[in-house]
Amino acid sequence: MTLSNSIQITPELVASHGLKPDEYQRILDLIGREPTFTELGIFSAMWNEHCSYKSSKKWLRTLPTKGTRVIQGPGENAGVVDIDDGDCVVFKMESHNHPSYIEPYQGAATGVGGILRDVFTMGARPIAAMNALRFGEPDHPKTRHLVSGVVAGVGGYGNSFGVPTIGGEVEFDARYNGNILVNAFAAGLAKSNAIFLSEAKGVGLPVVYLGAKTGRDGVGGATMASAEFDEQIEEKRPTVQVGDPFTEKCLLEACLELMQTGAVIAIQDMGAAGLTCSAVEMGAKGDLGIELDLDKVPVREERMTAYEMMLSESQERMLMVLQPEKEGEAKAIFVKWGLDFAIVGKTTDDLRFRVLHQGEEVANLPIKDLGDQAPEYDRPWREADKRAALPANLVPAPADYGQTVLKLVGSANQSSRRWVYEQYDTLIQGNSLQLPGGDAGVVRVEGHPTKALAFSSDVTPRYVEADPFEGGKQAVAECWRNITATGAEPLAATDNLNFGNPEKPEIMGQLVGAIRGIGEACRALDFPIVSGNVSLYNETNGVAILPTPTIAGVGLLPDWSKMARIGSASEGDHILMIGVDGSHLGSSIYLRDILGEINGPAPSVDLFAERRNGDFVRSAIRNGQVTACHDISSGGLALTLAEMAMASDKGLQIDLSECKGPAHALLFGEDQARYVLAVKPDLADYVCINAEGAGIPFRRLGKVGGDTLAIDDILSLPVNRLRDAHESWFPEFMDGSTLVAAE
Repeated sequence: MTLSNSIQITPELVASHGLKPDEYQRILDLIGREPTFTELGIFSAMWNEHCSYKSSKKWLRTLPTKGTRVIQGPGENAGVVDIDDGDCVVFKMESHNHPSYIEPYQGAATGVGGILRDVFTMGARPIAAMNALRFGEPDHPKTRHLVSGVVAGVGGYGNSFGVPTIGGEVEFDARYNGNILVNAFAAGLAKSNAIFLSEAKGVGLPVVYLGAKTGRDGVGGATMASAEFDEQIEEKRPTVQVGDPFTEKCLLEACLELMQTGAVIAIQDMGAAGLTCSAVEMGAKGDLGIELDLDKVPVREERMTAYEMMLSESQERMLMVLQPEKEGEAKAIFVKWGLDFAIVGKTTDDLRFRVLHQGEEVANLPIKDLGDQAPEYDRPWREADKRAALPANLVPAPADYGQTVLKLVGSANQSSRRWVYEQYDTLIQGNSLQLPGGDAGVVRVEGHPTKALAFSSDVTPRYVEADPFEGGKQAVAECWRNITATGAEPLAATDNLNFGNPEKPEIMGQLVGAIRGIGEACRALDFPIVSGNVSLYNETNGVAILPTPTIAGVGLLPDWSKMARIGSASEGDHILMIGVDGSHLGSSIYLRDILGEINGPAPSVDLFAERRNGDFVRSAIRNGQVTACHDISSGGLALTLAEMAMASDKGLQIDLSECKGPAHALLFGEDQARYVLAVKPDLADYVCINAEGAGIPFRRLGKVGGDTLAIDDILSLPVNRLRDAHESWFPEFMDGSTLVAAE
């Protein structure tokens, strides 16, 4: 018996694998004996939260996943959506939170690498990346180090691989001090009739290992990602993988070339839980068994045990079921690209997962039970208490509106992210049409004269904490609005649900409420969820992160020449607001960052109004009536106007005399379903008449002109002064010249 399988299985060992006593008993009942050490590792890998979704499965099933354009929904490496002309977009978002906190550069880098593999495993060439990052408060001693490492890791991998990073989010809050969030998104293009899936087919066919060699990095990473942090966090550093973007670029080219040969029956990325998860999923999906011989696995470290090889999360690796007659042709491709190609097993008809090492059988398990029999919990949950209404007349107005706007545009969470995105290659491949800093990133569809895709990632965690249901709706609605603001038709979304410990009823209540809100919004907006990821146990010493259900979406622009931008207004354009006057100050950044209060309900999301107003705005953009567009979100109308003025380098002369309500509510209220449009003077009346005829609430706000943002007689700020405040916070923070606390 090998050393690793002679290890005695004790309750302590079971617990260290993240398995509860009743879960271990379930294993004993399923296999009728005590597992070997390798088998215990395999069960741990397959049954942890990160891989099995055991706390969220029940609720994820309620999400809408089908639509007229959906080719492949959840359950594969990524979702696939039709974009006409025989083309499709393949996309997904995943978390790499725990690894990025422990080792920021490699954690973030391998998060990018993993999501890119999910996309090209399906047969798609990656064309765009985004990331949604959440860090602790700026004056926390670790925050600057984490920001620096994560941003360098995202850029280091994406830039080297050669994919443009075209959008994302960066936010700070004390609740992420001990557990940052790194959510990585990737999208690729493929032909709709050439999508590759992970379901194995056929008995006695070769199982092939592709890519880089296996090492000890990342052993137990998926189990670590399914646990809370405590004081022993530094000891978890060896569970973080190490990435090599140049090897991954070779792997991409080799895989796409291989897929042209007809050799691939099934293919699966080796991501979380490495060889274990990829082999089990391929076999189980195809109702087949899998036999692996670990002596044939390419390794880069000596004396690796079966346990280490099965649980390693070394990067840049794939597993494939191959047409036997194509073996020589397939191997030649991988040798040409300098990559390993090894037949490490075969498919069987006995529904067993057998693993051989040094001539000994170290695992023999029922393959379907590893996935299908994973525990599934209906955890108790408690709905969050509703926050009392907060009428605007009970919220103090600012003494100086100009200083308030300057403070907001120059705050930790509303300042320019240029310092971040200028470290990313946003132009590689030559198809980027809109770069970070606007509502959505936009990329041309190569080979098509007019078609482009728009991408956005959004969530407002303070809303989700105040009201998980409305916050979940709002995350979807804002993503949908940002895509719409370019003129694109939102097609589908992917989610990344980041929460604390689901064994606490109040945390589980946040998750349930958010999923219900997401589902309702996706149905109302025809915006199905086609892929995603759940990241739970984001806590350190019992302190949970803000509930952060990130939504990333894709939209289609049939003609990008008619696309709208945030900063493309012309002198003399008329400024219109689509939607109601601002009034909602509960859970707003005005309340949090200016008054230092966190109270009041989240804004309610009228999904009928979202659909109606958004469809109107998109139609106006596509008809060539809109020169610039920006949705109204955090900071309300005031920040939207300031951002448009800075982006266009033109002043705005705004008159609120027709609006109803106190000025601070009109300017800083975060009511939903709203946009600001710049319209050519000769078309302004026409657009207003159309809005009135369609029952769309709107306001004429003023004109583009001059070099100041002027609002009535209460605010007059030179655009260059706004820009100075907006652009200075991040570089000063990262230089350490000023450590600015979160406002």
